[in-house]
Amino acid sequence: MSSDIQTKFDFIKANTSKINEVDFENLTFGNVFTDYMLVCDFKNGAWEKPVIKPYEPFTLDPSAKVFHYGQAIFEGMKAYKDENDDVWMFRPYENFSRFNKSAVRLCMPEVPEYVFIDGLKELINLEKSWVKKGKGNSLYIRPFMIAIGSGVIAQPSTQYRFCVILSPAKSYYSGDVKVLIADYYSRAANGGIGAAKAAGNYSGQFYPTKLANEQGFQQVIWTDDATHTKLEEAGTMNVFFRINDTLYTAPTSDRILDGVTRKSLIDLAKREGIAVEVRSVLVDELVEAAKNGSLKEIFGAGTAAVVSPISGFQYKDEYIELPKIENSFSAHLKEKMTNIQYKIEEDTFGWTVKV
Repeated sequence: MSSDIQTKFDFIKANTSKINEVDFENLTFGNVFTDYMLVCDFKNGAWEKPVIKPYEPFTLDPSAKVFHYGQAIFEGMKAYKDENDDVWMFRPYENFSRFNKSAVRLCMPEVPEYVFIDGLKELINLEKSWVKKGKGNSLYIRPFMIAIGSGVIAQPSTQYRFCVILSPAKSYYSGDVKVLIADYYSRAANGGIGAAKAAGNYSGQFYPTKLANEQGFQQVIWTDDATHTKLEEAGTMNVFFRINDTLYTAPTSDRILDGVTRKSLIDLAKREGIAVEVRSVLVDELVEAAKNGSLKEIFGAGTAAVVSPISGFQYKDEYIELPKIENSFSAHLKEKMTNIQYKIEEDTFGWTVKV
């Protein structure tokens, strides 16, 4: 570690590395973690000195508030290695900003930039050998924060732990994705925490997604909580609809996460001359477009898969298969996005940050 970083971070060296035990050609997403993690605690109204230390379990009091009141937030990010062995993060300041918006919404302390951004750079730089070259290879980055203060009184914690763990990843292939449009369960509500990347948002999706899986669907397209007429997100991703040659996606709100991939695809589409409209898309509008042939594509957008095409959807008792088309917007935009991430094409947006 550089002397400048050492003034900001403590460092505990691992005795050995487990990298030689990892089969990088056969990785299950999010199951293998690198040698080191970053940990920084908030106590007595201030952030303590961060430490980069060996990846290991940590102990919490059984009454820690994260277990009882769900104060837990996270981000999902990736780093990529180019052909010159340089490692790049993709739009980390967007994740940093959103992380602190989530923190404010869950009554948690904001994380300083030097802990989040500088910590990411130093941790990833230390673990560069875990980032493999080649399109499809990446390093998944999981910053998270939990309430570690003890006591079961229903009030915000006074102590928190910020942590970053890293996981090598391969291309995320999901195959054909068939979705069920929700007409009863909701992902989020007006005035709720849907716009925060809170852990509870995801646990609340598990049961209705399980029910959809049992019917042969991989994911749920969520609709608004009040009327179930507006299409909002697909599984854990933002969602786009191509009707004729225009892309539509719902506006962000209390219910919809401000996805980094989502906003990047919007900017990319505009650069590529693709018409984009950010507005609510109605379920009836989608069904009608599918029946008259103007619905060409549906795809999810998120960090893990970047773009995940949807092959068909069911609403009520009717299943509609989407046409298979050549030169799809989803494939074109994914190619352009990943070319920027791997430094294959020029990053005209200034999205990539060198580690």
